[in-house]
Amino acid sequence: MKRILFILFLTAVTVAAQSNERLIKAVRHELVMLPFYDVFDNLAYRVDGDKVTLFGQVVRPTLKTDAERVVKKLEGVASVQNEIEVLPVSPNDDRIRQRVYRAIYSKGPLQRYSIRAVPPIHIIVKNGNVVLEGAVGSEGDKNIANIAANGVSGVFSVKNNLVVDK
Repeated sequence: MKRILFILFLTAVTVAAQSNERLIKAVRHELVMLPFYDVFDNLAYRVDGDKVTLFGQVVRPTLKTDAERVVKKLEGVASVQNEIEVLPVSPNDDRIRQRVYRAIYSKGPLQRYSIRAVPPIHIIVKNGNVVLEGAVGSEGDKNIANIAANGVSGVFSVKNNLVVDK
């Protein structure tokens, strides 16, 4: 009897883990497919059972509401907590975004990242401060991106949150 209960418990845990994994993949897919999601936005999320929490920064307020809307429609999602920050409107920040983009993606080793639909190095600019988010293939690529962003005039600081994707 104990063995049967143990097997049922393991089966339930396995099914729950598979369901959670499917939900994680579905949330990621929906966020990446948003039409106005680009290199100047950063969307992140956490799945806790049937609750999804959205994080990150976006340039357009509509992207924040679109992200919440598409995630709410997913099967298995009971609630969505939207903590996405809408970045302030600033012509100076817009200029810095463009300059940092050109500085990073014009570097030879980093050009291969620019051909993707949504390049993996996201450039978040708020009040002249730059945060690099995403993933690169090597520690060298991470350092090149950091040096390129730091070399842009008008940038007050650069925080490099890039991770090396193995």
